[in-house]
Amino acid sequence: MQNQVVSREEWLEARRALLLKEKEATHLRDKVNAERMALPWVKVEKDYAFDTPDGKRSLSELFDGRSQLIIYHFMLGPDWDAGCPGCSFLSDHVDGALPHLNNHDVTWVAVSRAPVAKVEAYKTRMGWKFPWVSSASSDFNFDYHVSFSPEDLGKDKVFYNFTSIPPEDANDELPGLSAFYKNEKGEIFHTYSSYARGPEELIGTLMILDRAPKGRNEDSTMNFVKRHDEYAEAPKASSCCH
Repeated sequence: MQNQVVSREEWLEARRALLLKEKEATHLRDKVNAERMALPWVKVEKDYAFDTPDGKRSLSELFDGRSQLIIYHFMLGPDWDAGCPGCSFLSDHVDGALPHLNNHDVTWVAVSRAPVAKVEAYKTRMGWKFPWVSSASSDFNFDYHVSFSPEDLGKDKVFYNFTSIPPEDANDELPGLSAFYKNEKGEIFHTYSSYARGPEELIGTLMILDRAPKGRNEDSTMNFVKRHDEYAEAPKASSCCH
């Protein structure tokens, strides 16, 4: 990659033109956020049970005393040996946000179909602290269209990201994020879900790379990503602080 090299004055002119588009994107994001907040809700009538290291927990109990719940549908299937690299990439950004989310009346929980023992083992490997539970004993993943049975994948189409897609474009597990609200009566409402690249803005590293000279430097979506303990070199400490 070789960008055009220009004078400071020419660069400033080009940068100001881009700034106008960045502002447009910011204002559009504000509009999208407002429409997201205005979405209608669906009451959750079904009882779901989740397996945790401390025993069974209901969907209501996952709120942990708060009124808002964000569930990240983490791709870790019952027979998988490790979690999805992309889901792991996103999850690397969660622990630092937890105090802020909790203070803002929001609980974050990851949910996978893998049994608790596999969830705990991978969570320990990655060094994460956020809550992570198993939906192995419920239909939760299937109801929220992030897990697919062999029968599902044997059909002409599967339902994912609010549309029908060819089964060859699917997997037994796919990523997503869902939001829920619990009122004072204890009623729970499904307020939002996002799939595929929808939760991408949660990945701060991508937002930083978008501002680096080479950008994401990828051949396909996030093809450069590995689990953080699989990179060839550990991060080097900067000498500027010594």
